[in-house]
Amino acid sequence: MATHPLVTAFFDEPSHTFSYVVRDPDSPACAILDSVLDFDYAAGRTDVRSADAIIAFVRDEGLTVEWVLETHMHADHLSAAAYLHERLGGRTGIGARIVEVQEIFAEAFNAGTEFVRDGSQFDRLFEEGDTFAIGGLEARVLHTPGHTPACLTYVIGDAAFVGDTLFMPDYGTARCDFPGGDARTLYRSIQKVLALPGETRLFLCHDYKAPGREEVQHVSSVDEQRTHNVHVHEGIGEDDFVKMRTERDATLGMPWLILPSVQVNMRAGRMPPAEDNGQVYLKVPINRF
Repeated sequence: MATHPLVTAFFDEPSHTFSYVVRDPDSPACAILDSVLDFDYAAGRTDVRSADAIIAFVRDEGLTVEWVLETHMHADHLSAAAYLHERLGGRTGIGARIVEVQEIFAEAFNAGTEFVRDGSQFDRLFEEGDTFAIGGLEARVLHTPGHTPACLTYVIGDAAFVGDTLFMPDYGTARCDFPGGDARTLYRSIQKVLALPGETRLFLCHDYKAPGREEVQHVSSVDEQRTHNVHVHEGIGEDDFVKMRTERDATLGMPWLILPSVQVNMRAGRMPPAEDNGQVYLKVPINRF
């Protein structure tokens, strides 16, 4: 069984997001992770240029999409999972605790009975320890909550896709102040990731370029994180991390696209249903958050 997946990154600069195509080196099979649907908030207009770049790559390389995966329900960009699924096939997947996140935001946005809060918008809800195949690659699931309750790390051969759990070592770790987030839980989740073999490649969902660094980066290793992560390197205890993370989170503003993002992403990348005039709307709950 293959153990070294081939990984191609796609960067969305407005949201600082990396999406990935992960492919089996011995077959056409691949998976797409953490895709982006472009969104002009001021105009209320979507665009698929980022997703189309992935589609063009998949088709040019003659790949077969087996999975369209999310590491978590993103709050900083809209997912293109539904669009990619419709055009390329594959099964959609996310963590099983998406149901908890759906409950939180369905109530916040008064989604009503039209929105079923059981995760059935996705084809597969992953639990800790689940495995699945991408051609000849075996993928293993780690449940790594803390940023959100449903966060996953996908371990695929010698690569791990950690979502927002970790950033580059010079930038640190994910925030924990979203509904359902918890800094102590995040610390324990990070220890699960750092228990992987030291040479494991860690592919990150975002990079914001730490002060003094000019280039965007998206891949680290377990050894690098253990030694150099500014928030959680070896020697940083749980209580110290929780104190740092809680104080830091208190200074952060809300992500620019959180309100439209969560309404779409809790539906697996689909828009809310059109209203009686045929128009689709995204809501802005006033003074809610």
